[in-house]
Amino acid sequence: MRVLSVTHGPSVPGGVFDEAVEAAGHTLERWEVPDGGTPDAPGRYDAVMAFGGSMHPDEDDRFDWLAHEEEFLGGVLAAQVPVLGVCLGAQMLARSAGADVRPATEPEIGWYEVALTSEGSSDPVLGALPARATVFQWHHYTFDLPHGGVELARSAVCTQAFRLDGRPAWGIQFHAEVTYPMLTAWVDEDPDELPMPSAELLTESKDVIGRSNAQGRWLADAFLREASS
Repeated sequence: MRVLSVTHGPSVPGGVFDEAVEAAGHTLERWEVPDGGTPDAPGRYDAVMAFGGSMHPDEDDRFDWLAHEEEFLGGVLAAQVPVLGVCLGAQMLARSAGADVRPATEPEIGWYEVALTSEGSSDPVLGALPARATVFQWHHYTFDLPHGGVELARSAVCTQAFRLDGRPAWGIQFHAEVTYPMLTAWVDEDPDELPMPSAELLTESKDVIGRSNAQGRWLADAFLREASS
């Protein structure tokens, strides 16, 4: 398959999701949206993955390329190209599907438990996770479910995963793609955002990142199976 990885900066790549694409023998291409340029038409890809970033999904006054990304993801949905959004990518996918994006009632930064809904447990992608999973979060925003959206997972704060009913489109709020080097880069870039000392977060992360990476590979492999079916 030809897979496009949509990213928003050098420290926020596709992590274990990109690794899963290459390990499966697919062709991985990257579009770093803030750098400009335009990828091929959505229908030229067999799957699209959109990842995170420090910007928020409604900051068009600061990041004029957000509208370009929304247009592209709208085309992905219209063409029924399998797509998976992560954090900002999930928020932009929801926005492209017509949902409101807005600040969450509180930020989630660190390791949190998310729970699958009954629909999530039976979903071909999210069902790769255990019913309750510890995941890494770093976000201030959330989204309403798009019209026709099905909630697949949630935390105490907000929706954590959704699927667009009848379309091969999934969004997850948590960072299942993050590797330990990526996480340390984020901590170095934005230490003032942390609700705990950075050393405490990094120590905890060393203990749980292996399990998180395994879960990320399960999700990526499940998405790629769905995209190739």
